[in-house]
Amino acid sequence: MTSSLIRGRPRRAASHISVRVLHTVLGGFAGMVWLALPGMTAHGGAAAPATRAEHRPAASAAARSADEASTTDLVLPLAIGGAVGVLAGFGYVRHTRRARTRTATAPGTGAAPAAAPPLPELEERAAALLAEADDCVRVCREELGFAEALSGAAAVAPFARAVRDAEAELSAAFRMRQRYDDGVPEDEPARRHILAGIVGRCQEAGRRLDAEADAFDRLRGPDGGVGGALGIAEVRFRELTGGATAAEATLVELTGRYAPSATRAVTGHAEQATDRLFFATSRLNRAHQAADLGRGGPAARDLRAAEGATAQAATLLTAVDQRAAALSRAEDLLPAALTGAEAELAEAREAGADTARADGVLADVREEVASGRYDPLDALRRVVRAVVPLGAGRAGVLSAAALLVARDAADTAACFVATHRGAVGGTARTRLAEAQRLLVADAPGLLTAESLARSALDLAEQDARDRARDAMRHANDLTDAVLAGVLLDTGTPPAFGGPRTRARHGTTRPR
Repeated sequence: MTSSLIRGRPRRAASHISVRVLHTVLGGFAGMVWLALPGMTAHGGAAAPATRAEHRPAASAAARSADEASTTDLVLPLAIGGAVGVLAGFGYVRHTRRARTRTATAPGTGAAPAAAPPLPELEERAAALLAEADDCVRVCREELGFAEALSGAAAVAPFARAVRDAEAELSAAFRMRQRYDDGVPEDEPARRHILAGIVGRCQEAGRRLDAEADAFDRLRGPDGGVGGALGIAEVRFRELTGGATAAEATLVELTGRYAPSATRAVTGHAEQATDRLFFATSRLNRAHQAADLGRGGPAARDLRAAEGATAQAATLLTAVDQRAAALSRAEDLLPAALTGAEAELAEAREAGADTARADGVLADVREEVASGRYDPLDALRRVVRAVVPLGAGRAGVLSAAALLVARDAADTAACFVATHRGAVGGTARTRLAEAQRLLVADAPGLLTAESLARSALDLAEQDARDRARDAMRHANDLTDAVLAGVLLDTGTPPAFGGPRTRARHGTTRPR
């Protein structure tokens, strides 16, 4: 409807101009007639003053007749010439108007297009929408887990399908942004088109989630199904409390067994998980109190905040277990990887390749292993990075080593983004998404995946530092929860849905 109205406006404007020009033409004709009126009156109305004219001299009458004839002869050409000039002006105005409309009007809209925003502004908007859509998908996944525990897998199937559809749109948007950041395409019009496509994909992902928000609320029941959901959340909370203690013990063991770099990525995870659980227990208590008073809305909000905090605590504790498993696997795989690398380097030397640098890396790794306290993952990563670029490692043990290293890097970055999503921007998420996509690639592709994952972690950590520094100016007791993404900036816990509905349990839902 809007586009048709816009298209109609130039026609009305053009018709107004035509009317004004027509008025000008008629006015011109009227003026010419007015000029010619004395002559016309002199000829047509000579009978009226005849009685007076009879007493005038004949010479005067003759002179008057000559003057009238002269006036008529002069006015008629002027009238014709004026009319021709006015008509020519009318034609010129119409021609100029049409030419201007063709060159300055957007095709199909009938309205002059607004000035295109600068490319950096479009890039910033696309990155912001990527982060927002990614947050919505992550929250919806968490909500699905709690809803399934409450209602069963069959009941949440339609919502799981909506989340998968949104994930597909988001994955396509991330892939487009990665190619854009890689410089493809190069020309500005095409790059603007790509950014518009990213925006459209993100909006479609949000729309699919928004469309299911009401139905999801009905699934959880009146006031968010506080009664049954509180019991499930408390059971989960108690499980994670025991898990935090176990994770702390695991970290102590890993620290004593490996070099400091082996556990650096997960150092502090147990404490962070404990902080999330402390926040969760305070919100669970508030939810109980609100429910006892019959205040279903506040109870549901506090319950959702507790669920979000426990989900992040679980992510942090899982990361500790994943790192322990990856270190153990790397320690077991490293001897075979060194042997395989030596064999492949021998083949590379026979083919004329310069293997001096790779030989030095393998010698350093063997020396570290002999020392007894080293970082197996880092050692394996260095072996893979030294050998695979020489054309080796296309299959066998080095491919397995490359996959292990890349997956560990992606898991580490994913944990940080998930537990700091309130602060992490779209670029870090784009690198992470591309790294995860490449985990099924060959060995060279896995090297790229590992590099992208490490870049994603660096960018995410920088985003978190920047956001935390800004937040300190207005810090309060909810700041950490907001930076973690457990709460929105308004203090509202996010709910299942897209950008339009995710804050519906804390504010009036926008319509």
